[in-house]
Order: sequence, then structure tokens, then C-alpha cells
Amino acid sequence: MDIGRVCKTVKGRDMGKYCVVVDAIDKKSDSNLVLIDGKDIRRRKVNIMHLEPLPLILDISKGDDTAKVIKALETEKLC
Repeated sequence: MDIGRVCKTVKGRDMGKYCVVVDAIDKKSDSNLVLIDGKDIRRRKVNIMHLEPLPLILDISKGDDTAKVIKALETEKLC
């Protein structure tokens, strides 16, 4: 999954909320974990099976801070 990809969570307590992939973790193993962040979502790692990728990719870099992620989401009117 690409860095900057906007996703919607499909499982867990944050179900239905928008988030952004800020880093890919464990690409080598079969666990497929990514680091996500968003306005109403705390920064954490999740399995990509718990995310629904959307066609939108934001202009952020690997590991950008929460403020920049929220600003990018607000620019696209997703917050």
C-alpha cells in the first residue's frame, strides 16, 4: 500500500473513519502491517485487511507528523 493512500477503516472501534497510510511496516513478512494516522484516529499499526483503500493519494512523506496529515485531509475535505 502506498504512503499517502487515504483509507477507510472497516473493523474495530474506528470503523468508518478516514485515515492515511504514513509508513509500510513488515513488507517482508506476510502480516502486511501499515502505520496509519488521521484526525479521529490515533497513530498506530494495523493490518491492511482492516482498511478499505480509496483512490485518493495525499502528498505526504514517510513518517510525517499528525499535524501535516490532518492538514492534508482537511485540504481534501475529508475531516
